[in-house]
Amino acid sequence: MLIVNNVSKNYGKFLVLKDINLEFTNGVYGLLAPNGAGKTTLIKMLVTLLFPNEGEILYNGTDIFKMGDEYRDILGYLPQEFGYYKNYSPRKFLLYLSALKGIDRRQSKEKIDELLKLVGLENVADKKMKKFSGGMIQRVGIAQAMLNDPKILILDEPTAGLDPKERVRFRNLLAELSRERIVILSTHIVSDIESIANEIIMIKDKEILYKDSLKNICKTLDGMVYETKVDFNQVSDFRKQYFSLSEKQEDDKMKIRFISQEKLDDSWQALNPSIEDVFLYVYKDEALMEE
Repeated sequence: MLIVNNVSKNYGKFLVLKDINLEFTNGVYGLLAPNGAGKTTLIKMLVTLLFPNEGEILYNGTDIFKMGDEYRDILGYLPQEFGYYKNYSPRKFLLYLSALKGIDRRQSKEKIDELLKLVGLENVADKKMKKFSGGMIQRVGIAQAMLNDPKILILDEPTAGLDPKERVRFRNLLAELSRERIVILSTHIVSDIESIANEIIMIKDKEILYKDSLKNICKTLDGMVYETKVDFNQVSDFRKQYFSLSEKQEDDKMKIRFISQEKLDDSWQALNPSIEDVFLYVYKDEALMEE
C-alpha cells in the first residue's frame, strides 16, 4: 500500500499542494486536474524527484525517501517528456536501460521480448525509433517503465499528442497492466480515465477535492445537468444565466447542455451527469498556469 500523509509542497513562498492525504492499493487511479493544479508536483514527489516540505509518503509503512533504491526497484515511471535515442531500436534501447538498472542480460532479453509483445511492438522491435509515431514512442515508454516488473506504475500525461485510436489502445494496455499493481495516471484529458480508473482524484485550490469512484463523483451534479434548445439571438443571455457545458447547432437552434440548481422550464431535459461535466464545472473559475 502507498500512503500519502498530510503532504504539503511549496516553492519558496508559493504553496503548490496543501495537506494531501491519499491511499493507493492495486488498481488504476486517475489524477485529474487542469494544467497548473499541482498534478506533476505530486507525481514528482511520488517518484522521489521532489521532497515534500511537510508530511510523509509511505510504502508498506516505510518512508519512500528512506527506502532509496529499494523503492526505485519497485517503481516504474513514464515522465511527461520521455527521453529516448532516435537512432536506437526499441530492443536496443530497452537492453541499454536494463543494463543501467542492473538487470541480468539473459533475464532482460526474455523480459524485453515479453514487453514488446505486450505493447504491440514486436514487429518493429529492431526498427529505428526516429520514424515512430507518438503512440509508438509512448508504448516504448510504457515498456521501459515495466522493465523491473514494478509494483507501482506512475504515468504523467501519457496520452498527450496521441491520436484517438492510439489513446484507446493505450487505455486498454493500462487496464491490463493494473491487475497486479498500483497504476497512477495523471492527466487533464477526461476520456483517458473515465473507462479504466477505479478511483478518480481531483485537486482544487491546492487540496484534494475528490478521491472516489466515477459514479459517486458524478452524483455530485445529480439534478443539475440539463439540455435545451435556444434561439440563436438568445444564446448570449442564456450563457449569462447558466453555466454552459457544451453547445451545438441543431434544427436552426443552439442545443445547450448546461448547469442549473433546479429545473425552471418544462422544456428542459434532465440528463445524467458525466465526469466531463464535473470537470468543467469544478474548474470553471480556475486561473491556470503551466506546471
